Amino acid sequence: MRFKTLHPSPTVGGTARPVPRWAVRCARLIPLIVLPSCLWRLPFAFDYDMGQVYAVHKTWHWWVILYVFGLSLLAEGLAHLSYGLVAGWGETVPSWIPGIGGRRVPPLAAIVPATLGGLALTALWGQLPLALLHLGAPLVEYSNGWWKALGLAAGLPLSLWGPLLLALTYAYYQRRRGERDAADPAG
Repeated sequence: MRFKTLHPSPTVGGTARPVPRWAVRCARLIPLIVLPSCLWRLPFAFDYDMGQVYAVHKTWHWWVILYVFGLSLLAEGLAHLSYGLVAGWGETVPSWIPGIGGRRVPPLAAIVPATLGGLALTALWGQLPLALLHLGAPLVEYSNGWWKALGLAAGLPLSLWGPLLLALTYAYYQRRRGERDAADPAG
């Protein structure tokens, strides 16, 4: 007698129900689309203007380094949280976390913040392509076309972050909804 082995997620693992391959790819893509803007931001910490033309003289302070690096780390950290929507630790709290380790994550505890975050990111970065392409109000002026092209390459991917997070959240909702229905057949 052969038993069929169910591999919930061939690439992330540990989930109670299978994760669609597109969702796994989406979760892996999100940190990569945030990375160019994080790297673009780093030279500003050392008073390098990256070809941007400023109307006012800027003053450099030591805390700017902390702010810029902190902002980049925060953005990448938040982007990596999308893995929780396709991994086992998004369904069960890891056992190494004191007090709550091993407990089931209520679906709304992930769905509500991810949805609000996706909507906020869409509102924040959704107009970026229009502004960067000067189809709306320009965000910044660049000293030449090369700097503008580099700024576009670093900034445009951010406009995908919100919609991808919302799609990933919907897949998580679908998967966890089915888990709830299977646990409670009465409805």
